[in-house]
Amino acid sequence: MWDRLVGLSGAEPGNRVLDVGCGTGYFTRRIARAVHPGGSVVGIDPSQSMVDYAARRAPANAAFQVASAEDLPFSDQSFDVVVSSLAFHHFPVDRRADAVRQMFRVLRPGGRLCIADLRPSGGGTLHRIAAVFNAHAREQNRLHQLDELITDAGFSIVGTGDRLLLHYITAQRPLGR
Repeated sequence: MWDRLVGLSGAEPGNRVLDVGCGTGYFTRRIARAVHPGGSVVGIDPSQSMVDYAARRAPANAAFQVASAEDLPFSDQSFDVVVSSLAFHHFPVDRRADAVRQMFRVLRPGGRLCIADLRPSGGGTLHRIAAVFNAHAREQNRLHQLDELITDAGFSIVGTGDRLLLHYITAQRPLGR
């Protein structure tokens, strides 16, 4: 599943990638392998303890820092790819549009966005088991609004889909914007 998300992100050797809401850095490390050689990944998370944990396990081409999705501390158009995996449901509901606009701002024209998060329950056995552990996240996860947030920020949606318990959206910042 994670390798599929890396592929969907469009990350390739030499790219500079931002992982928004990196948590322990697991997905950040997967992306770091995909952009090697010559590429780098920055993982951000609002939790100092998560950033510390991730930094202790970081490959040479990955860095981590404390920051929020709604106020990214990076220059305009400074990344080729922006990813966010299993984090969107943690963003404050009233600041999610700000977070997506910030992702647009730091992404270069032609750059790609990939957001993957828990999808609404599908009713199968796997979903019922998962609901025991992540019902709180599913309540906060308004994926049906994500398409609108992404297009309102200026992105063009490239694709959407479901993988096991995840829903993903890939988008691109149009050239010339």
